[in-house]
Amino acid sequence: MADNPLRPPVPAHPLRALRRFTDARIGLGRQGAGLPTAAHLDFAEAHARARDAVHAPFDAAGIAEVLQAQGIATLTVDSEAGDRATYLRRPDLGRRLASGSATTLQAGASGESCDLALIIADGLSAYAVNLYAADLAAAILRLVPQSWRVAPVVLASHARVALSDPVGAALGARIALMLIGERPGLSAADSLGAYLTFDPKPGRSDANRNCVSNIRSGGLTPELAAVKIAGLLKRSASLGLSGTALKDDEGLIEGEPASNPLLGRPPS
Repeated sequence: MADNPLRPPVPAHPLRALRRFTDARIGLGRQGAGLPTAAHLDFAEAHARARDAVHAPFDAAGIAEVLQAQGIATLTVDSEAGDRATYLRRPDLGRRLASGSATTLQAGASGESCDLALIIADGLSAYAVNLYAADLAAAILRLVPQSWRVAPVVLASHARVALSDPVGAALGARIALMLIGERPGLSAADSLGAYLTFDPKPGRSDANRNCVSNIRSGGLTPELAAVKIAGLLKRSASLGLSGTALKDDEGLIEGEPASNPLLGRPPS
């Protein structure tokens, strides 16, 4: 169809070309005072995915099976929340171990301290945990020093980040690392977070933790995340600290390509 000379062509939205570089909602356009139909339907689908991720069941048995096939022992615990509805209403209960779980951990620790306690928790997106956590945990454990004593991987249901404190204390861990599903957003419902705490014990705050976030295929890939996290773990152990005092602005693991900006090193 020939262009109508009486109606000038509508210029392309200047942000539309940038959409292929990000999952953020930019350059959507408009239809009258609202969104175009396609953008509205996409938003509704993303909102549904986020809600589904929050309520997705935690496949602790499946994760344990994957880890055990690689020779990695596991323990299963629960928070005081007990069920998903309570977990969403009472964040405080998700930070405390259920009755009996501390005994389970102490029995698994056999009375010995360890260098690292790795916890896999459902958090606010069990969907993300089910997708990435087992492989990420195994990759991290391959990268930490072989001399480290590592406790059995703890699978924690209905857990918040701070549950890593009583878990780490019960296992006598020098460092606790929790892999947990992050709050789903409208750009990603499958984002995993990793939280590192040196000398974990009840009463630690977020200022005592380091976080590596947006771990997913469309963000920080699990392969790169494993390198970054293992590097932070080694530096935390070497310096005896974590949180705001521990920075990731140096090379994290010897032998990794210096040209990778995600590893915190300047390009060569």
